[in-house]
Amino acid sequence: MNTNQLKEAANTIRMLAADTVQKANSGHPGMPMGCADFTLTLWNKYMKFNPADTNWLGRDRFVLSAGHGSSLLYTMMHLYNYGVSMDDLKNFRQVDSPTAGHPEYGHIPGIEVTTGPLGSGFASGVGMAMANKNFKARTGLDKTTLVDNKIYIIVGDGCMMEGTTHEAASLAGMQKLDNVICFYDDNSITIEGSTDIAFTEDVGKRFEAYDWRVITIENANDIEQCDKALEEALVSDGRPVLLIGKTKIGFGSPNKEGTHDCHGAPLGKDEIIATKKALGLTEEEFYVSDDIRSAFNARAEELKSEAKAWEVEYSKALEDKDIDSALIAKLLSKEVPANLLEELKAVTPTDKAVASRASSGAVLQKVAELVPALVGGSADLSPSNCSDIKTGTSFSPANRAGMNFHFGVRELGMALATNGMALYGTAIPYSATFFVFSDYMKPAIRLAALMEINQVYILTHDSFYVGEDGPTHQPIEQLLMLRSIPGMTVIRPAEANEVAHAWNTALRTKGPVALVLTRQNLEPLSADQADKIDMTKGAYILSDDQDAEVIMLATGSEVNLSLSAADLLRKKGKKVRVVSMPSVEIFEKQSAEYKESILPKSITKRVSVEAASTIGWGKYTGLDGLNIGMDHFGASGPANLLAEKFGFTPAQVADKVLEIL
Repeated sequence: MNTNQLKEAANTIRMLAADTVQKANSGHPGMPMGCADFTLTLWNKYMKFNPADTNWLGRDRFVLSAGHGSSLLYTMMHLYNYGVSMDDLKNFRQVDSPTAGHPEYGHIPGIEVTTGPLGSGFASGVGMAMANKNFKARTGLDKTTLVDNKIYIIVGDGCMMEGTTHEAASLAGMQKLDNVICFYDDNSITIEGSTDIAFTEDVGKRFEAYDWRVITIENANDIEQCDKALEEALVSDGRPVLLIGKTKIGFGSPNKEGTHDCHGAPLGKDEIIATKKALGLTEEEFYVSDDIRSAFNARAEELKSEAKAWEVEYSKALEDKDIDSALIAKLLSKEVPANLLEELKAVTPTDKAVASRASSGAVLQKVAELVPALVGGSADLSPSNCSDIKTGTSFSPANRAGMNFHFGVRELGMALATNGMALYGTAIPYSATFFVFSDYMKPAIRLAALMEINQVYILTHDSFYVGEDGPTHQPIEQLLMLRSIPGMTVIRPAEANEVAHAWNTALRTKGPVALVLTRQNLEPLSADQADKIDMTKGAYILSDDQDAEVIMLATGSEVNLSLSAADLLRKKGKKVRVVSMPSVEIFEKQSAEYKESILPKSITKRVSVEAASTIGWGKYTGLDGLNIGMDHFGASGPANLLAEKFGFTPAQVADKVLEIL
């Protein structure tokens, strides 16, 4: 495009976005109008993508962390022939429309990540960048330029205020992720007005302290200045790049430019007309001139041709002996061997009592050997989480092939980064911390469930049995929290054998999976009992008496406890069924017939035993049931003494069951 065409194209983008918001009578027109010049420059000249193949391996990633400006992304996807129709723009924010209020992964091919919670896209973009570096180094593709993907991110003032950008920016700077180029839409406006009322720091200096390269665009509503800055940013000095773009929110609007009035509300029909007039455009709604349409079409075709040429080069590269084409195939397919469970059972430590965090650590080593896509790390707790891959090295600026990622004490940043790693498309990532700190991770876990992306959370120290660290570190309500997330699968294995089954299930499940593991040792099931494990059903009968009069339902460490309590009850002549329910979510997916076989309606005396909140268990135990749990915070002290204090010894549990019998 020539200079005049670029100016008209940018104005077309901003007014299409404004019309989109106006038609919906809902949305955020100001940010798209202010960022139109930078975004056009990026997409038209610098970013590698293929509208005909949105999963093209050679593409750069575009992350709109300021997801409230979604009409900008939809407009760009429409103009570059991603399959977003003009009707889709006109149905913005409407029921069942693919053009949702914020960009949603899976709704439109080409949306790389669900964004909206501010800062989350930025942190996930950092994860994409790490996955890209790791993929290249492990496969030998770093010897080529074929997948030198850039992660382009647009953030706003709100993103910069959210804590997760601090976490992720610190990590990215330390890891020298020079494949990250972030544009900061520095328009100094938020919903309440000027950012001066709450946000006065020097963002550039902050990012310099994180070891980012900072480039300032004095007027980011000038295409020439945006072009110069992007050209400079693409010459790497080994650091991630922050482009601070001074923009005017609602650029072009005669009466609302630079004010918070155009941040989160439509311009209004009269102001739309006035803005189009000021920008030299026709008053027609959703208008794209033939000349500008042709220019975008031409660029889209050019991009498709470039991708085809790339495919030829890529095919040749796969024949190179220095490129591990077999590994590439396994990483892209995220291959999980059919016989994985048998392999994991063979290495499961079952000769003595062992904490499920430790048995998970043992199983993890075999998983890493057989599932190359599995990579991950911990929030500075890998020795406690047993989450290191022992045969793997650490991912670092000096060693991009490392399979162990050190996220530091940055739980939310870690979980958002692993979202990005999963979305990059070459990894099944895992992240690990103490279970109580899943509270810090909740927004990221929720987004993972919303996007239905497969990853594993290793959450250890799962109850008051943490002991001496006290109630601040003893999770009580976190199981309930995770189980309440739609699409989330929570597995709390009873002991080592169930841990092996849990890992096998986690790697085959659509969506995120949490493995909730103990600090304390757990007795292994007998061989006969282990043969009864059926993780695919979520719950199964572990111990049973004919004509059982009470059902004991338990998870995790309380399965051992329930088996011991059942033995005491049987000595008193009671008939007991013990059910292990490692995953409520998987059980809920089973047929009514299977559920009845496990929890027959004829047995109304039911007891749940779980060292966590009892909320939710009434669904299974009913009005005549008993829920043994923790509806209060824990305390500091040795775990065995706390068990007695809180009523979690076999004798105490048996006595409570006798009361309802």
